[in-house]
Amino acid sequence: MAKKPQLIPNATWGIPIRTTFRAALALLIAILLISAVYFTQNRAAQVLENYSTGGGGGGGGGCDLFTGKWVFDNESYPLYKERECVFMSDQLACEKFGREDLGYRNWRWQPDECELPKFNATAVLERLRNKRMVFVGDSLNRGQWVSMVCLVGSVIPRALQSMQSNGSLMTFKATEYNASIEFYWSPLMVESNSDDPVNHRLPDRIVRVKAIEKHAKHWADAHILVFNTYLWWRIPKIKALFGSFEDSETSKLKVVKMRRGYEMALRTWADWMEVNINPNNTQVLFMSMSPIHDRGEEWGQNKGQNCYGETEQIAEVGYRGNGTDPKMMKIVETVLAELKTRGLNVEMINITQLTEYRKEAHPSIYRKQWEALKPHQISNPSSYADCIHWCLPGVPDVWNELLYAYIFHPTNPSNQSLN
Repeated sequence: MAKKPQLIPNATWGIPIRTTFRAALALLIAILLISAVYFTQNRAAQVLENYSTGGGGGGGGGCDLFTGKWVFDNESYPLYKERECVFMSDQLACEKFGREDLGYRNWRWQPDECELPKFNATAVLERLRNKRMVFVGDSLNRGQWVSMVCLVGSVIPRALQSMQSNGSLMTFKATEYNASIEFYWSPLMVESNSDDPVNHRLPDRIVRVKAIEKHAKHWADAHILVFNTYLWWRIPKIKALFGSFEDSETSKLKVVKMRRGYEMALRTWADWMEVNINPNNTQVLFMSMSPIHDRGEEWGQNKGQNCYGETEQIAEVGYRGNGTDPKMMKIVETVLAELKTRGLNVEMINITQLTEYRKEAHPSIYRKQWEALKPHQISNPSSYADCIHWCLPGVPDVWNELLYAYIFHPTNPSNQSLN
């Protein structure tokens, strides 16, 4: 009986088959990686195609990002862990200094008409590759800068992030991206006797309302600029210096009302920006005023109480405390509108109303500034509670989510040169 022919495996067949399989697998992985990078870089723009964030509050038939409500979300928030942020500030690290009620971390801002895009730290870093992003202003803007550092730092190995401090300028570096996220201390925007980043608590505040170059040279070549100035102007009158601090004989000192000084300073800033900032290279944003919660009687508490011990938000829709000055906000809007007619579009991010509700999110006594509070200060929160700044993680992270929406807004011409 004839035997059936047997198929004897040819050892040489297996080599090209395995090689082909491995090559196909490698190609597939490469395609997936390229697709992932492409998706990360373009996700924000795709999400925001139908948004209209420009102007004071959206409009134009698009989404108003600033009108909405806070929604409790303990699955997605906080966006990072306080203890894992390498460069967390002790002034804002509320859990570290004893705060036990941590619910303030778990709130998401929900616009009425759309979804606020989820912050993508990798996309921000890619946008900032070989570029500078500079926050300019007071300690509230510094808090937002710390928030941004914590947000992007959460996706960077510790060995690939660094911090340098040089006087008024603090620089966070993401080494792998050659990206800088910086903060420049300039609380009154123009020059003043409060410009020292450490020794600036002076009883007699003086501003050179016509002088800004000393500060501006530090942010002149940035690709994204985020400004604020408000907190340090909260006094009835201020001394305006026309001349220089060094030449007292020829300089003139004039006492002006706060809003008048504020307007002069902003116009000095606007004049410098018009001449020195190229809108094709730099995107400019201005944060509106951050509310304070130091008068509990404004939301129904007894006189003398403040944000200390608060664990719930203000429920009244449209609530506004006396610490918020709409006339100052109008000055900013007017200056920015005029600047736009002169060729530079500076967009205001209106954080004021949504932040008004968050009386429970301040550090109060759970913080350290220069040195920790002493026992007698902790026992007297009516005098020593910080109801101006914000715990992190917390409210400034949402400010940065709004900033993120603006940075990736597809209709903003200044974004084209940042890609």
